[in-house]
Amino acid sequence: MLLIPCPYCGPRPEPEFTGGTDTDRIRPGPEAFDENDAWSAYLFHDAVAPGEREERWCHTHGCGHWFLLERDIETGALGKATRLAAPPPRPQEPPPPTPEPPPDPQTDGESS
Repeated sequence: MLLIPCPYCGPRPEPEFTGGTDTDRIRPGPEAFDENDAWSAYLFHDAVAPGEREERWCHTHGCGHWFLLERDIETGALGKATRLAAPPPRPQEPPPPTPEPPPDPQTDGESS
């Protein structure tokens, strides 16, 4: 069985992982929504050059982390696994506005 080196958990069996995409593939942007050629090329016509490539992998049935894995697509040899940088922290939601205190009936409308 193929063991994939998870940088978080160590070597684990391949069925625990889900393969992502190559790091050099660029997904078509929103402007290509109606361009069938751009999406067809992205989804079905991957020009796979022989040799090593860097891919995104997820330890789906383990720690759940995504990481980068070097893999030789000709030999199937696995290289270095690298942790992805931590995702940016979520922006803190601003606190709800403090309600205005009700007017004091004794001073309402009076000036001193």
